[in-house]
Amino acid sequence: MSSSKSQEWLDAVKWNVDGLVPVITQDFETGNVLTQAWMNREALSLTQKEARAVYWSRSRQKLWRKGEESGHQQILKEILLDCDNDTLLIKVEQLGGIACHTGRARCFYQRLENNKWVITDPVIKDPGEIYKK
Repeated sequence: MSSSKSQEWLDAVKWNVDGLVPVITQDFETGNVLTQAWMNREALSLTQKEARAVYWSRSRQKLWRKGEESGHQQILKEILLDCDNDTLLIKVEQLGGIACHTGRARCFYQRLENNKWVITDPVIKDPGEIYKK
């Protein structure tokens, strides 16, 4: 396969002015939305190649392999591109059952009730134990 042909799928993505695309990550078994992150072209290519989630960390300005510190990797099951070609949905197997740096199963654990944010999901593991340095 020629190099240009093998990269066409990456060219179809509409990257923003920073060269990024938003990524919604979903548990492939439960359908729960685990997190929202960002990928650049290299991160998306590596995600497909390595069959695990690789994101672009905007705060650290570097590639971030999910679980590189915590061990809570996301094993890739499927990559989907929306109808406008500007948002990705990846379906993953979440190793360890924890996707959030707060030690919860997912990052979306606050629900608006009566004009207040209510925490809906428990901490599974103390982040201090996950990210020992």
